[in-house]
Amino acid sequence: MKLVILDRNGTINAEGDEYIKSPEEWVPLPGALEAIARLNHAGFHVVVAANLEGLGRGLYDVASLNAIHTRMHKLLATVGGRLDAVFFCPHSPDEACSCRKPQPGLLEQIGERYGVDLAGVPAVGDNADDAQAAAAAGCEPHLVLTGRSAVLRGRPLPPEFPPQTRVHADLAAFVDHLISRGEPLERAPRPVPGA
Repeated sequence: MKLVILDRNGTINAEGDEYIKSPEEWVPLPGALEAIARLNHAGFHVVVAANLEGLGRGLYDVASLNAIHTRMHKLLATVGGRLDAVFFCPHSPDEACSCRKPQPGLLEQIGERYGVDLAGVPAVGDNADDAQAAAAAGCEPHLVLTGRSAVLRGRPLPPEFPPQTRVHADLAAFVDHLISRGEPLERAPRPVPGA
């Protein structure tokens, strides 16, 4: 199975002034939905992994979150794209959970759900927490210079980014990179010990 893991805010959609609390506040970044559709058409399953602490802080409820994601899915469908699933951490930083990025727990849940080894799976986000979680889970960290990392355009990455982080202007540029390197349609199965 070919899998790509994407952050949500700042990667697929514009960051809000604070939290995205309603469907009207969820605005896709230019070209992001089309980029996801291109991944789908190239045979990739696309899953979102997002820190959504506003939920745990009571700034919006599950019904609002579902309405936001319904808007996201509908807009994606209009360009021929889809997300397989949305995984999220509702906890605030002081709750010390294992699923809030930069911890790898959310990505590990995705690996378990889909029964895939995360080694080399591209994980894309717009900040150091995303890249650190990707590296900790064994994924291939990719940074898009949108959202919180737009300020890094034309500058070297700060030291908190894993050294293997690959940098792209935006999600469309990441997709160009991934498709151009000609990934095999399926990952080779892991050899069975003793076979």
